[in-house]
Order: sequence, then C-alpha cells, then structure tokens
Amino acid sequence: MAKLDSLDLPLPDWAISVFIVLVTVGILLSIKHLILSRLIRLSDKTRYYFDSLLLRAIKWPLSLIALLFGILLLEELLNANSAMSSRLEKMTTYILPTLLVLAIVMFVDSMITGMISHYSKKSRLLHNSQSIMKGVSRSFLYGIGILILLSTLGVSITPLIASLGIGSLAVALALQPTLENFFSGVQLLMDRPIRVGDFIELDSGEQGFVEKIGWRSTWIKMLPNNTIIMPNSLLSESKVINYFYPQRELSVPVEVNVHYDSDLEKVEEITLEVAREILKSHEYGVNNYNTFVVFHTFDSSSINFTVMLRAHEYFHQFFIRSAFIKALHKRFKVEGIVIPYPIRAINTDQENVHFKEKHTGHQLKR
Repeated sequence: MAKLDSLDLPLPDWAISVFIVLVTVGILLSIKHLILSRLIRLSDKTRYYFDSLLLRAIKWPLSLIALLFGILLLEELLNANSAMSSRLEKMTTYILPTLLVLAIVMFVDSMITGMISHYSKKSRLLHNSQSIMKGVSRSFLYGIGILILLSTLGVSITPLIASLGIGSLAVALALQPTLENFFSGVQLLMDRPIRVGDFIELDSGEQGFVEKIGWRSTWIKMLPNNTIIMPNSLLSESKVINYFYPQRELSVPVEVNVHYDSDLEKVEEITLEVAREILKSHEYGVNNYNTFVVFHTFDSSSINFTVMLRAHEYFHQFFIRSAFIKALHKRFKVEGIVIPYPIRAINTDQENVHFKEKHTGHQLKR
C-alpha cells in the first residue's frame, strides 16, 4: 500500500488504479477532441458532406469507447485485489455491453439524422417530414438496441416481442383514423398532387391556397381569408382541381355574340386585334400567346363565338377578361358592329284569330 509522503497517510492500491484510469481516460478524451476538432474543420472546407457527417457521428461513440477502455484497464489493474476485481467483474458484465450497444446506436442515429437534415435542404418532401422521420428512426434504433442489449445480458426477449406485437395491434386499432390520415399525408407528400402555395378547388366547391400539408390534415386558406382544415384521408379520396399544376398559366375563354347582319370576317379580325393588344399591354396577359376565335352557335338572336386569351395564373383571368370586354365593346361601337339583345317575336294576328275562334265556339254551345 502506498503512502502520501507529506501526510504519511496510507493510499489504497485501488485508489491509485482509479487515479491512473481517470488520467488515462482524460488523456484519451483530450486527444480525441484535439484530433476530431481539426479534422472537422478541414472537412467543412471540402465539398463532400459525408466525411464531415462521419466525423461528427463518431464524436460521442468515441467518448464511450474511451470510457469502455478505462473500465477494462481498471479491471486489469485490480486483478491483484481479488475482492475488488470480482465486484468490478460483475459490474462490467452489465456495463460493457451497455456502453458498446449505446455507442453503436448513437453512431447510427447520428448518421441517419444527419443525412435527413442534409437532404431535407434539397427536397421539400424531406423538409416537411424530417422531424417525424427523425423521431421514427430514433425510436426504432433505440428499441432495437434495447432488445439486443437484453438478449446479450441473457434476458429472454421472446415474451417481450410477443407483448409488443399484441400491444401494437391494439394501438393500431385504437388509432385507426389517425393512422389513416397519417398514411394519406405520406401519400400526398410522396405523390405531390398538390403542393404548398397551390390554388385548388375541391369537389365540394371550396377554393383556396394550400398553406400546409401536415401528417394529419391539410390547411387550405380560402379567398374570404378563412381556413379549411381538411383530414388527409378525405382529401386523398376527393376530386381536386389544381390550378397551379402542371403550370400556372391558364386559358381564359370569353364568349361574345354579334348580330346576324355582321360581317364575320371583319368581326374575327377586329376581335383578334383587340385580344392581341390586351395580351401585349396588360400586366397579367401572356404576350406570346397565339390567341384565336371560334364561331360555334347560331343562337335565336345572334351568332356566338369564343375568343381564347391567356393569363399568367388563376386570379389574373378576371382582370384580363374585364379589360378585354371593355376594349372590345368600345371597338365594336366604333366599327358599327352590333351586339344584339335577346329577341322574342310575338305574332299578335295569330293570337287574335285563335281568341275569336275560341270565343265563337263558346257562344254556339250556349
């Protein structure tokens, strides 16, 4: 047994061993910190992300490995002391597997969460779902780690797995609506029929901008500044019109009527001139669109045709249509082209004859 010279106090051998182990572990941790810090700084300057992720992922596992080495060293130093060595050996039977499994789980978890964070910057799908993906992967990894640790320590995990299976089934049945909305949300995020910012119309008639696609519901902001919170399961089964997909531009049909006496060639020429002028001058018009006119109906009092315009997006169509109608109406007045009112012809002579015949017959019967 060693002694402290100044105080002449006996120092137990196990205390010296613990001191040596603490110093050794401290040196190992300092070396690890020094080397890893420099390597991480160098890796941050490269264009490759994986090396930086790997170095950051091994940071905490290396600390656990240093602690693991210290425990093994302490066990080796205490071999001379049979009582202390046997106690430590019993402790290390549980401590060493725990530290080893924890180090592996922490390394894999850091790699997976780091990759999710990295690729979520490039993918809206991962960006919207990274928190839930990290939570699911972390729960799965630590659950597997606990099962492996229990199996390593000699604990039978078969009853535990069976209990987890039955419990999972009960939870799934209880959370069936929530899970249905969850998987519908996954489908919406994967298939991407709608995206945040799109203007959509539901089969029930509501219109609005998609504000948020969550795991349980989708938020749609309506034009009156109200918000529809729609369960994902209902949305995935609904017929939805997406006015922003595959592109925001859309055609704007405008129906016009002219009198039967009108020169249709002249009507078409003037209408196209006005349409091209509006598309070129209006801020919401698509300048390079090749507009056209189609005559399609002989109506009771007019010949009907449709002129096709083009707007940058859904809401612009109202301004384009309004500007075109005003300009065309003004031009038609200048050119003497008549837009007729609905006409109903009433034959009064025929009505009088019918009335007289009916009245005469009634008098003869009397």
